[in-house]
Amino acid sequence: MVAAGCGSDSSADAGTDSTVESTTGDVEANPADCPPADGTGTQTRQFDAPPPVCLTPGVTYEAIVTTNKGELTIVLDPDSAPIAANNFVFLARNGYYDDTPCHRIIPGFVVQCGDPTGTGTGGPGYTIVDEPPAPGQYQIGSIAMAKTIQPDSAGSQFFIITGNDGAALPPDYALFGQVTDGFESTVAAMAAAGTPGDGVPSEPIQIQSVRIVET
Repeated sequence: MVAAGCGSDSSADAGTDSTVESTTGDVEANPADCPPADGTGTQTRQFDAPPPVCLTPGVTYEAIVTTNKGELTIVLDPDSAPIAANNFVFLARNGYYDDTPCHRIIPGFVVQCGDPTGTGTGGPGYTIVDEPPAPGQYQIGSIAMAKTIQPDSAGSQFFIITGNDGAALPPDYALFGQVTDGFESTVAAMAAAGTPGDGVPSEPIQIQSVRIVET
């Protein structure tokens, strides 16, 4: 999956080569229930179907993302992209993103993460419905779902917009959050590992854990 637009030899999109297939994971499950809100459930990386609704209306959700370059905070936006925000919380609370690489980093464009295989082709075994934002909504620090050029092809992969090229992407990718803390330090350090073209990082960039906080 590759993000569409500027700064990439694979310049067709901002998603993955595939969001459906993945062999990574300790447990396979049917997401009939929401995972424990405290994140104490068994790590699960393959599912039979998209998640149920796990978000509570009126609650603010933040994701505390710990990486090998430091910590960042994402405020999720379920009002703009309820399916994508719910999906991210569901996967995070299942431990899906823990100990996974950010496999694609292009300077001035995006940091792309969320594929446990690190190949750009991995996903949770399902895809979700597109929720395209209005034109002009992307900004530096925005968090959006990666997808292929096919409709409704997003799964687990997401990207952080790090520069103007990313902010200029067409409104094809569900915009479900914004980095509110750690952009200038942690995200900048992650982005410093970027390379042109396919964006294979010059050094390993790893998400160590994602913790969801409700307020």
